[in-house]
Amino acid sequence: MKIRNITLEADGIDKYPAKQHVRAVASKLRSPDGLIYLLGQYAFTIEDSDQAKTWRQRRYFYYCSGVDIPNCCLTYDISADELSLYIPEIKPERVLWEGRGPTIEEAEGRYDVDSVYLNEQLFDHLDQWKKGNPKSTFYILHKDHRPVGESFSKVDCEKLKHAIDLCRVIKDTHEIECIRRANKISAVAHLAVLRNVSRFRSEAQIQGIFEDACISKGAKQSYPVIAASGENAGTLHYAKNNEPLQGRQLVCLDAGAAFQCYTSDVTRTFPISGSWPSHEAKNIYSIVQMMQEHCIEGLRPGVKMYDLHILAHKIAIAGLLALGILHNGTEAEIFEAGTSRGFYPHGLGHHLGLETHDVLDIPIMHYAMDDGAALLAHGRDDQPPLEEGMVITIEPGIYFSRYELNRAYLSSPVHTKYINQEVLKDYWAVGGVRIEDDLLITADGYENLTKTPKGEAALTIIREGSHSSHRLED
Repeated sequence: MKIRNITLEADGIDKYPAKQHVRAVASKLRSPDGLIYLLGQYAFTIEDSDQAKTWRQRRYFYYCSGVDIPNCCLTYDISADELSLYIPEIKPERVLWEGRGPTIEEAEGRYDVDSVYLNEQLFDHLDQWKKGNPKSTFYILHKDHRPVGESFSKVDCEKLKHAIDLCRVIKDTHEIECIRRANKISAVAHLAVLRNVSRFRSEAQIQGIFEDACISKGAKQSYPVIAASGENAGTLHYAKNNEPLQGRQLVCLDAGAAFQCYTSDVTRTFPISGSWPSHEAKNIYSIVQMMQEHCIEGLRPGVKMYDLHILAHKIAIAGLLALGILHNGTEAEIFEAGTSRGFYPHGLGHHLGLETHDVLDIPIMHYAMDDGAALLAHGRDDQPPLEEGMVITIEPGIYFSRYELNRAYLSSPVHTKYINQEVLKDYWAVGGVRIEDDLLITADGYENLTKTPKGEAALTIIREGSHSSHRLED
């Protein structure tokens, strides 16, 4: 069983398991001694302004500390098994303006560390460690993270990142619970959109109510909200969210809450009116729904994500052939040509955790963005299989991007013969359909962490509006 259990508690909520995490990192370094040094994110102001930049904690630091306040750093003495947190001194003259951070005593009770010190004590402690460990390695993430003015006999700025990446891939129970709670808040926010979208006039209102629901539940955004209506949904990371909804068939809402730095990544596509505005929109949604359902059913330890990605492409090709958008070839011929990538250009999913696109040295969709015959590369030995304790997304889609199809497919003799442009013109207004859920890989399969309504359930909520009595699943 790879999912590690956490028993520490603080104020009725699991205390972040920093000590367990850093011990696991040290074991990946395979060194009996050394000092791990991690730098937290410092607070800065915007250039030529006294306004603060939006602050976001460094995720590698957070993984080993659970500390989400600025201007801190962390050391872990491997041989002594000593985890030390360094925090900024409270400046009384700034408390009126900015409030204050924790005292040493408060930080000792709040965080799973052995000792808490002020930042100004760091250099003395580093000097003491060097004298007692003259041949040990000083581990840092990047060359520029070395403390200013300090020199060490052995400095390693490569192994630490790899070690933390390996640990972050498999989530423990605390991390899973944070992702689960992020998904619950996302579901509440998506539900608020569905209940109100029929009266909205702009994409901005969709973004506004989603963010309002998240903030009201104590969450932040995992990434900027994508509220793409009509043909805007053909832009995968559409960010403007400033166009009117009038005359648009569908909305592709890609938006997720983050809880205690852990993310969710949820996409739903739905008609604004609560009923399908065209046969074209309904048919494309049905194909993407089938892509997602079949790929989710295939999740279990040992499966390679790329094999499911190939399955999604084959379902897409069969569906587009049935609609007449693709023609003049067999499923195998169109697959081999790679023409389906004009409509499904991205990978099936990614790791999820402290980052929306979470870490792994070799991504589970390593070849998804390669060119040409990469679609045929499934089964290669260096594609990592899924493991128990991973949290991933499954997010197939079909898109009608005028720019991309004209640029790379309709102008290509390899692809244009397979694309029926007379039929295609009826699908531009669909824009794009994507459906995305977050899934935990379990010992015998998977658990879907995403409870956001989709498909016909979502349409029912849109039609019922603010009177909808829909209850989210636990």
